[in-house]
Amino acid sequence: MTFETTVPVRYRDLDPMGHVNNAVYATYLEEVRTAFFREEVGVDLADADAALASLDVDFRAPIEGTGEVAASLDVADVGTTSLTVAYELRVDGDLVAEAETVQVAMGDDGPVPLPEDVRAAAERHATE
Repeated sequence: MTFETTVPVRYRDLDPMGHVNNAVYATYLEEVRTAFFREEVGVDLADADAALASLDVDFRAPIEGTGEVAASLDVADVGTTSLTVAYELRVDGDLVAEAETVQVAMGDDGPVPLPEDVRAAAERHATE
């Protein structure tokens, strides 16, 4: 099951040419992850004791001007201590970026097994 939300494009996200700066795409992905953890796991991402271990973004088209980005999230893999998450960002139905992140559950001494609430939410959104 795909998790979907929208992310506003703010004026401050734009470069002098009116395009969303490429570094801002990572912020949009973070906003999608934050919404997923809040709505599907029931915990604020800041309280999830998770670290971003990997980020890969493939830019497909520029985002121009302000408005909204439709964002979707699927869990590509559920590991012992980590989640691999796949994203699509769209504007007016057009694909503007595809991305993948790896989140790792962290304890005081390094990676720890995923909490059960995170694992359950991830498995509900896992791609087959």
